Amino acid sequence: MDQFSKTAKESQVTMTELVLPNDTNMFGNLMGGRLMYWMDIAAALAAMKHCGTPVVTASVDNISFENPIKLGNAVHIQARVSRAFNTSMEIFMSVWGEDALHQYKYKSNEAYFTFVALDPNGKPRKVPNLVPETEEEINLFDGALRRRQVRLILGGKMKPDDATELKALFKL
Repeated sequence: MDQFSKTAKESQVTMTELVLPNDTNMFGNLMGGRLMYWMDIAAALAAMKHCGTPVVTASVDNISFENPIKLGNAVHIQARVSRAFNTSMEIFMSVWGEDALHQYKYKSNEAYFTFVALDPNGKPRKVPNLVPETEEEINLFDGALRRRQVRLILGGKMKPDDATELKALFKL
């Protein structure tokens, strides 16, 4: 590993919040917007740990909720860099609810956010490479290029014909 490379575990952040009445909807479930706010903070912290500079949110992928997180439960958000590109980083997050009363944890959702590192003038700057170590990290790393191409196409920054990683999936 060279000087300008880091591992995923070096960027890992686990953030825990308690779901209070002001965080819930009328059904007693954590509001999605509040969870997204917390996820954005956790992802920003992981991105800053990786690059050592200020960062800004560039995109948020689809967030689907598998299970609601109830009033009084804890929310655990684990965030880590899944791949670094030139000036941007994809952050993978897992979200878990924890019911302390009944003593069990349950998965709420997963998501990918993209952050861009900034220099002192607010311009994008190069970020360290990411070296995946575990099988899960390698799978996240390998899929990141395809997810990035989808984001670029949807954002109008890439033509579908230029998405070579995506096209390779569909060649017979």
